[in-house]
Amino acid sequence: MIRARTIDEYIRLIEEAIYETEELRIAAEYDMESMGGVAGFVDELERALRMIYNSMKEGSYQFENKDLPYMALVNKLSDKVLPFKHLLNVINETHRQGLDADA
Repeated sequence: MIRARTIDEYIRLIEEAIYETEELRIAAEYDMESMGGVAGFVDELERALRMIYNSMKEGSYQFENKDLPYMALVNKLSDKVLPFKHLLNVINETHRQGLDADA
């Protein structure tokens, strides 16, 4: 799986995931009838992503060979419900394996 090559690239991936999460929330609020199930996990996902982002910006972030907390939630969802699931997987893989210096 592809991983981020630099810290800046990793931060951009996290920023993109936060943006996508916000967009998903807006869509769910606009069309609660067909997207109401999204509301149950969007807050948790956004909170987790913001924690990662803040720790990156503060310099306290540590790569670690274990899944990020949001992965238990992400693994339960389909691509249809979570269209940016691949992006979240790339962020998790970078967290687990570190930056891809060979790319």
